[in-house]
Amino acid sequence: MTNDISDTAQAMQRIKVGVTGLAAVLLLILLASAVLSWASKEKPVAVAGSAKPDVVANMTQANASTPADAPAKEPLAELGVAPSAAPGGAANSAAPASRGH
Repeated sequence: MTNDISDTAQAMQRIKVGVTGLAAVLLLILLASAVLSWASKEKPVAVAGSAKPDVVANMTQANASTPADAPAKEPLAELGVAPSAAPGGAANSAAPASRGH
């Protein structure tokens, strides 16, 4: 009879420890979530020497403006690795001669 009572008490102790552990993990997850959401709402700090978004945007706009009449560069076609899109392109002049067996 005392054996049944000690088994029941031991089972209740294990359940209490398990529930307490689950509650602790849940609280840690909620705390981490709150800290991360609070940190993401803050305005980013401008570090001295870092890139400024407006300057970078202007640089990319300047690089994007290429003349429309300039021929498209095809480096693979110039090497003879891929066919050229333009008729009589650089690939024809750089194409290797076919070997006969």
